[in-house]
Amino acid sequence: MEHNSSGIKVIKASGGDRRGGEKDGAKNGAGKNGAGKNGAPRPRMSRTQVILLGFLTIITLGTLLLMLPVSSQSGKSTPFLDALFTATSASCVTGLVTVDTATHWSLFGKCVILVMIQLGGLGFMTIATFFFLLINRRMGLRGRELLSESISSLELGGIMGLAKKIIAVTAAAELSGAALLSLRFCPQFGLGKGIFMGIFHSVSAFCNAGFDLLGGFEKFGSFVPYANDALVNITLMLLIVIGGVGFLVWDDVLTHGVRFKKYRLHSKIVLLSTLLLLLGGAVILFFTERTAACSGMGLGERVLTALFGSVTARTAGFNTMDLARLSEGGRLTTIILMFIGGSPGSTAGGIKTTTVFTLLIYTFSYIRHNRSFGIFGRRLEDGALDKAATVFFTNLTLMLTATLLIVSIDRLPLVDTLFETSSAVATVGMTTGITRSLSAASRVIIILLMYLGRVGSLSFGLALAEKRESARLMDPVERILIG
Repeated sequence: MEHNSSGIKVIKASGGDRRGGEKDGAKNGAGKNGAGKNGAPRPRMSRTQVILLGFLTIITLGTLLLMLPVSSQSGKSTPFLDALFTATSASCVTGLVTVDTATHWSLFGKCVILVMIQLGGLGFMTIATFFFLLINRRMGLRGRELLSESISSLELGGIMGLAKKIIAVTAAAELSGAALLSLRFCPQFGLGKGIFMGIFHSVSAFCNAGFDLLGGFEKFGSFVPYANDALVNITLMLLIVIGGVGFLVWDDVLTHGVRFKKYRLHSKIVLLSTLLLLLGGAVILFFTERTAACSGMGLGERVLTALFGSVTARTAGFNTMDLARLSEGGRLTTIILMFIGGSPGSTAGGIKTTTVFTLLIYTFSYIRHNRSFGIFGRRLEDGALDKAATVFFTNLTLMLTATLLIVSIDRLPLVDTLFETSSAVATVGMTTGITRSLSAASRVIIILLMYLGRVGSLSFGLALAEKRESARLMDPVERILIG
């Protein structure tokens, strides 16, 4: 309460009154957020829609740059569909390619791909935050909300501090990885090219992108020549895992060290599920591929190859064994690992470890007639099962629908096509070699899968339906038989 110059008491508007005032102002065409003609408020995109549009913008710009003659080694313009496929794969950190990255693209083209990988891996809002910090400017509430949505943060408070940690961890991990990989590449390719290859593969591994520059050994051969190289394998695996566990897990590790009990429930579930999937996948691949993709390898090389195969399937896209030689069991195992993917708020794709863990927790709790639905002494929030089930079945439907369409169009083997669509929707990048055999229509399908897999199929659907009003009346309930 204040007094004006005439001594009359003036009551200051409360938060609710201010909001009402702003609404009134909007009706009069003078609202804080602006208004259109006839006093109608201007439409405003949601956070999810901004992120979807942001990725589309990156893909569009990347496509245009890759189509330039300077981007190819031949000096000729790359066909639109190949440029679009590569730009989408890089921005969505997938790794599927229709042209060999090492032999087709020039240094300029490779740098464009590298930038798109970094933007796609961390999210453009994280990169924007980095530049805000560089010029010492504060980010507004709208920007903080977008950043929170972009990195899948659980809360808005402290988001700038978390963003600083993300940038610091990313820089430390990628620089360390580049230095270690350069120790191997510099003696082989020379100082300048060796350093660039170290940087490129470090960023690609940390962002779970799967792009490589090793086509000089064998086109589309990935890291097969380094199957027995412990330095290269271990460095790549560490980068992939660090990038794939998620930003919130980094925050817990940096804040609490090894005190696991102090971690968020989210971090505990992520670390436990990651460990189980990596070890379980490695054991299965070790036994299924001993007479197939890993035949002829010594024991140590087979162990390293199986572990690398389990790690990279979640969702890095590199490979140190010939994927076309995978056994049926190995292909099924890899498809499952790819479909699950990494963890929320990370550089990885897939339906995410927490989705699968939530479904398992609810399943076992229901079987045991335990309605608490929890783990580590905590109960999962209401709605967790609904979201997990929606994500699972949405991605499964996309994968199976795309598989059916591609098999019908190109008459390719079913298992190879299922492997390809799982790799695309989970943004992995592993392939049995059929990517280059796809028709134009099938390539468009894979492009859509990669985009939806990166931005989130559920987020995409919600963004399209966000302006619709929910029904106020609910239909009557009637029981059905299930199971």
